[in-house]
Amino acid sequence: MHYRWEALAGGVHRCRLPFLDVSVGLVLGPDAVLLIDCGTTLSEAQRLADDIGELAGRPVSDIVLTHHHFDHILGSAGFPDARLHGAAPVTAALTSGVDAVREHALGYGAEPDEVDRTIARVRAPDHVVSNTVISLGDREVRVVHPGRGHTDHDLAVIVPPRNPGEPPVVFCGDLIEESADPAVDAGSDLAAWPVTVDRLLTLGGPTAVYVPGHGAVVDADFVVEQRDWLRRSATQH
Repeated sequence: MHYRWEALAGGVHRCRLPFLDVSVGLVLGPDAVLLIDCGTTLSEAQRLADDIGELAGRPVSDIVLTHHHFDHILGSAGFPDARLHGAAPVTAALTSGVDAVREHALGYGAEPDEVDRTIARVRAPDHVVSNTVISLGDREVRVVHPGRGHTDHDLAVIVPPRNPGEPPVVFCGDLIEESADPAVDAGSDLAAWPVTVDRLLTLGGPTAVYVPGHGAVVDADFVVEQRDWLRRSATQH
């Protein structure tokens, strides 16, 4: 294995990529293998694909891209046979906006040649979504746009338990971050963000496992604390 994969529930795994501590989620079903976000480069993608081959015994069939930032989408270039699901701004980022995505990646220290090699193979999502369901065969995974926050198009992925007694798992993208404060930039909606996090809490519930876009897995109490931090930050702007 190239990366350390945490088992969060039956058929649900997560790893943390060393570059920028990005979360990548994996959900296994009899009919599909779902990846949530996929890192920055072809090299990362190849290592992910190798690991998933060991964990699942078959390749990735579907990828959900939670938002348009480079560290969550460019690795999709390494999965040419997977169905890509993303919001309309993700399509723009991977087509007409790819020069801006490249500049963003280099600004965070990504290696230029590796980024260029990756960008040469990116493609637009097969499915432009804001709310949808992906069937894995033994359960249906919900892909939801809970509202504006880190961006105006953030997607969350809600995975119901496969076995009795297991928690649901919510992949939050960068709506929640654990290894740093939430990243607020020009594309963020700080005023709306706390309400969006409330919707995440409603979708997952108090017993869910919440997977942030960066950092360690957290519980509902952490998500509540981060919502309150966002509320305080919004009043200061």
